[in-house]
Amino acid sequence: MKKPLLILLTIFIVQTVSAQTESSFGVGEWFRFEMSYSGFLKAGEATITVNDAMYKNKPVYHVVGKGWTTGAISWFFKVEDRYESYFDKEKIVPYKFVRNINEGGHTKNIEITFDQDKNKAHVNNIKHNRQSVFDTKPNIQDMISTFYYLRDNLDIINLKVGNEVHVDMFFDDENYGFKLKYLGQEKIDTEFGKINALKFRPYVMAGRVFKEEESLTLWVSNDKNKVPLRIQADLAVGSLRADLDAFKGLKYPFKIVVEN
Repeated sequence: MKKPLLILLTIFIVQTVSAQTESSFGVGEWFRFEMSYSGFLKAGEATITVNDAMYKNKPVYHVVGKGWTTGAISWFFKVEDRYESYFDKEKIVPYKFVRNINEGGHTKNIEITFDQDKNKAHVNNIKHNRQSVFDTKPNIQDMISTFYYLRDNLDIINLKVGNEVHVDMFFDDENYGFKLKYLGQEKIDTEFGKINALKFRPYVMAGRVFKEEESLTLWVSNDKNKVPLRIQADLAVGSLRADLDAFKGLKYPFKIVVEN
């Protein structure tokens, strides 16, 4: 199953259990990422924004993620992707997920509503006018909500190098079990200066897109925000990298390492 870059920006950080009492994010948070191909060619941009909303009389977060190609790449392969998730403010479980994409002429327009009590996913394939229902695991996550669930539940104190974490996710019309390995801490150079980061290795499906299962590396800030800083993907042809280049609305200070 092919995973567009925006998915990689959101599923690479996944579930583990923690006793964190305060949320790591809030309404108004916004990230922008710049993507490059093989280290020098600008490939595109992506943004993700946290909004306030109501869903069936419940207060929810409405997160919107967008991704698009820019520059020379958009001349021969244009991408315009939009993802939305409506998830519970306290439990961080999704009620509705939207995927509306156009990737080089390949289009999808899918809406999924989750019945978290009955463990069901109701899929409306708008493009093909087809509705279906699937069984899911308890507390199932969608591609967007996974990231925010993890940010409020990552147990940094007890996380050890080599530990693997897992998440049960539903995407399009299938249950997807994702596995991620923790690689340790690393100080990285960013657009904003040096940042102390947590480093992860998401496992992906080797084949047409990725060279092997361990083709991805992810870095997130080692602070209360758990900001995604960078993802590096070794592709079957070339490599792809996404770097955080702008942000606003963080709930906690963004810690930059000051060296004497």
